[in-house]
Amino acid sequence: MLRYNLEREGFAVCAASDGEEALVQIAERKPDVVLLDWMLPLVSGIEVCRQIRRAPASRTLPIVMLTARGEEGDRIRGLNSGADDYVVKPFSPAELIARLRAVIRRAQPTSAEEVLRFADLALDLVAHRVSRAGRPIHLGPTEFRLLRFLMQHPGRVFSREQLLDQVWGHDVYVEARTVDVHIRRLRKAINVGSALDLVRTVRSAGYALDEAR
Repeated sequence: MLRYNLEREGFAVCAASDGEEALVQIAERKPDVVLLDWMLPLVSGIEVCRQIRRAPASRTLPIVMLTARGEEGDRIRGLNSGADDYVVKPFSPAELIARLRAVIRRAQPTSAEEVLRFADLALDLVAHRVSRAGRPIHLGPTEFRLLRFLMQHPGRVFSREQLLDQVWGHDVYVEARTVDVHIRRLRKAINVGSALDLVRTVRSAGYALDEAR
């Protein structure tokens, strides 16, 4: 059913029957997006997601997790494993296709600017690379977009709802707590060792990129 609906909308689909086969196909075919079921034989969807994020060649590959697990804890676990979006069964094919297109669109750089800078952070929009004090930083596509938006508005506090609208988009439903998950992942990536935490949490208000303490 998924293959039929995706191909009807113009997607070229490669299917894998288990987690091991999925990892092989991802390495060989380098897809634009991965639609990943949580419950897979041999290697679980969660572990496939983690391995995709650990591999340099697929670290920024957009991943949409598809699962019957609808509890909040399961959604948080899926996002923490590296997924960019999370669709719970049952779902409508139209919604799923909209979400796939959204994560693909958000993963592609759209600005002609060359480099954004804040403190010792540098974000190259053309090469899609981030560094801090000259050291490369590896970010997933959602964290990259989140950092890009914050670097475009340094010092300004944005609520979770504002970040959802600006980073995830108005046409995609994502829970507000999703922002917290991706902020934690962004912090972990850019604040290494004794480096100053550049992401400021403003209680009951939101988040800002700020080096003043």
